[in-house]
Amino acid sequence: MQVQIVGSEHAATAARLQVDFNSEFDSPTPTVEVLQRRFAGLMDDPAAFVLFARDGDRPDAPDPTGYAVVTLRPTVYCEGPLAVLDELYVVPELRDQGIGTALLARVIEEVRARGGGEMHINVDEVDADARRFYERYGFYNVEPGTDYRMLCYIRELE
Repeated sequence: MQVQIVGSEHAATAARLQVDFNSEFDSPTPTVEVLQRRFAGLMDDPAAFVLFARDGDRPDAPDPTGYAVVTLRPTVYCEGPLAVLDELYVVPELRDQGIGTALLARVIEEVRARGGGEMHINVDEVDADARRFYERYGFYNVEPGTDYRMLCYIRELE
């Protein structure tokens, strides 16, 4: 398997994968055209990166087996940037084959290479599989030293 950072020339593929991801979980989603424009901007931004996983035997295959989207921002809580794993998706029929693990490992490697000091991941409470996956790799949803969960509050500003 190959996992690599991709540029804005792959924005259309990333947009299509995002629509597939949102559709699978019945989440509202912008159109592919809107997402393609947004991905292109994000992929050209030095404070973000997108990874594609591809079959190692077919590195030129047109469709990735999964992808991850990471944004970075300055923070007062650590020396380097705080990374947010905005998305990590594996094509449904290819799950449980190590693709998600390979993507997450490469995300962590890249964040460290960029000096990142911390990474956040938002997961829906009902998504037990995703929660178990991230916990298996050392992520937690309880502040160390406490017995209560951390929460993420959201407000759309558009």
